[in-house]
Amino acid sequence: MSSFDKRGDAFENKFALDESLKFKAEARRNKLLGLWTAEQLGVTGDAAAAYAKEVVAADFEEAGDGDVVRKVLGDLTAKGIAATEASIRVKMDELMAQAIAQVKAGT
Repeated sequence: MSSFDKRGDAFENKFALDESLKFKAEARRNKLLGLWTAEQLGVTGDAAAAYAKEVVAADFEEAGDGDVVRKVLGDLTAKGIAATEASIRVKMDELMAQAIAQVKAGT
């Protein structure tokens, strides 16, 4: 195997690792968002954990974050809690930094 081939393999492996970390971080962010939303809704304990799983599962409905935003926004507004798509996206950005740190730390 030439050094060019080895370098190509290294780039492919790094890309696969980066995509894996991105997936894990997004799933962790969605879980954190679900727990935050549950707190806003007054849901605690096992019900909050179950709700967080629903938020994570919502992300598999379509590509992108729109499905997660719609779920959380719909649940908050259904309970009369003021929220906007923009405010939820800001929270998602905040939680992404926390999720990345947690994934990198292995927690």
